[in-house]
Amino acid sequence: MSDKANLDREEEEKAEEYAKVPSSVIFEAIRRDGEHELSRPVSALWWSGVAAGFALSTSVVSKGVLASLLPEAEWAPAISNIGYTIGFLIVILGRMQLFTENTITPILPLFLAPTRTKFAQTARLWGTVLAANLLGCAAAALVLAYGHILPEARFDGVLAVSRHYAEATPLQHFAWGIPAGFIVAALVWTLPRMDGAGEVLMILLLTYMIGVGGMSHVVAGATELFLLVALGELGLRAALLGGVLPAFAGNVLGGTGIFAALTYAQVRNEI
Repeated sequence: MSDKANLDREEEEKAEEYAKVPSSVIFEAIRRDGEHELSRPVSALWWSGVAAGFALSTSVVSKGVLASLLPEAEWAPAISNIGYTIGFLIVILGRMQLFTENTITPILPLFLAPTRTKFAQTARLWGTVLAANLLGCAAAALVLAYGHILPEARFDGVLAVSRHYAEATPLQHFAWGIPAGFIVAALVWTLPRMDGAGEVLMILLLTYMIGVGGMSHVVAGATELFLLVALGELGLRAALLGGVLPAFAGNVLGGTGIFAALTYAQVRNEI
């Protein structure tokens, strides 16, 4: 007697569609995407990265605008950080180059073939995307500081959010960057199984937790720091050494050192 249910063709197709996707399949999908990213020309990576840095500034703007409308209360960040998700939605759904996504995508091919060529390709990708993201953040900060694109009351909210981020110490940015990097890597890992509303919901939930958790994201945080630099409230050296680089290190540790390594460990015998 067969232990398989008697299904017609349409039902069989639905069963296949709803079946749990093995981790090895997800690994392979992300690995192929990583191979594609490693082979892209620098110019394509660069302009996509600049666009991503500029677009992600909408997270800071949206959060600041909501913060300016809310009273000073313990529950206020639970509302204002809904705005933090906006930039991530634009960047991820728009398939732009965001550095923290690349803490896992090009790393999986590197785990499978840790050659000198792969290391060089990964270093090229990381360096290009991170520099482009930061340039986009700097451009967005200058527009915010001198473009007068927001009413004063709303700009004050953005400024308050930026000042709060800058209050953290380098060690705090490093430590708070670890879970942020882990969450973004987890987001990249789960998205291949999502489509439509599921993809949007997953981005909303996970990036909301980065914002409401007060974690440090190297790109979003760079916009906040560069805004203070543009206004003369913070030195560039302090912004880079005190905020950008520690958050970068934490994001890499969380995304590559922890999540990507654990992901590879669970599927290496299957691939």
